[in-house]
Amino acid sequence: MLNKKKKNKMEVNQNPENTEQNETLHENETDKNEVSDGLEEGSEESSPENKESQVSDEDKLKAESTEWQNKYLRLYAEFDNFKRRTSKERLELLQIAGKDVISDLLTVLDDFERAQKSIETATDVVAVKEGVTLVQHKLKSILNQKGLKEMESIGKEFDADLHEGITSIPAPSADLKGKVIDELEKGYLLNDKVIRFAKVIIGA
Repeated sequence: MLNKKKKNKMEVNQNPENTEQNETLHENETDKNEVSDGLEEGSEESSPENKESQVSDEDKLKAESTEWQNKYLRLYAEFDNFKRRTSKERLELLQIAGKDVISDLLTVLDDFERAQKSIETATDVVAVKEGVTLVQHKLKSILNQKGLKEMESIGKEFDADLHEGITSIPAPSADLKGKVIDELEKGYLLNDKVIRFAKVIIGA
């Protein structure tokens, strides 16, 4: 037994390389443990920072969302006010659109009143006719200045965009077939747009 113990001691003493290797392995394990501990500590230290950055990003997004919502509400309110204002202005414009025309027609109304008074005591029919004709020409002149034009329909080809066919009769001549023979009601254009179709009789 003593001999075996001595041999073991001798082997240990004779193999210093083994002891050095054992010490190196022990040191490496210690270093690894220290590194792992350091990593764990580092991860623990960095996690609050990550949480703070996430919180700050959420706050930024919430702030941006609130800002966009406010901008949308302001734009919607402005557009709503614009719609109300324009509709009110359009209504007012329609109400006073005919002001100039009516003002000019008041003189014609005055002429008609004077003609009516003169007719009551008039004995000369020719003079009365001339007075009425003058008033009619004045009225037409005012309306022409405002862009009103009479349609010339008799003898023209029937056009559904301008004429309203009331009836058709046999054409007195071959060249009048499909054309307007007579006019029951005049058609009118205002600034080259139809405001009243001419009611006509068509040759068949």
